[in-house]
Amino acid sequence: MKRISAIIEKNADGGYGVYCIDEMFSGMGDTADAAKDDMKAAIQHYVDTCREDGYKYPEWLDGEYEIVYKFDTQSLLQYYAGIITPAALGRLSGINPKQLWNYMHGRAKPREAQVKKIEAALHKLGNELTSISL
Repeated sequence: MKRISAIIEKNADGGYGVYCIDEMFSGMGDTADAAKDDMKAAIQHYVDTCREDGYKYPEWLDGEYEIVYKFDTQSLLQYYAGIITPAALGRLSGINPKQLWNYMHGRAKPREAQVKKIEAALHKLGNELTSISL
C-alpha cells in the first residue's frame, strides 16, 4: 500500500490548506477536515479526467493508498486550542505555557527538540486516553 505524506497548515485567512510532500495534490477548506476532503476530491478528479482523456496516471491511484497527515506545530496548536490549552500542554510536555502560546500564535518557531516534546506529550496523552474505560 502506498503511503502519501501531506502537511496541514492554517492559512492567514483562517482556513486550512493541505498539500502532499512528494505528490502534486492539494486542497483547501474552512476546516482541516474540509481541506482533506478537498484534496481527496482533487485526487479523484485527476484520476477521472485521466481515464476520460486516455492519459496514464500513477498505478497506485487505482489501488489502496493511505494519506498520512502531519500538522505544522502552529497549526496543530491552533486546531486543538479549544481542547488542549497551553497550560495543559505545558504540564504534559514540560514546556512553559507562555512559550507554547508564542508557538501557537506564530511569535516564535519551536526548535526540533521542542517539537519532539510536544509530539511525545500528545502521544502519551492519546495512549493514556485509549486505555481508559468507564
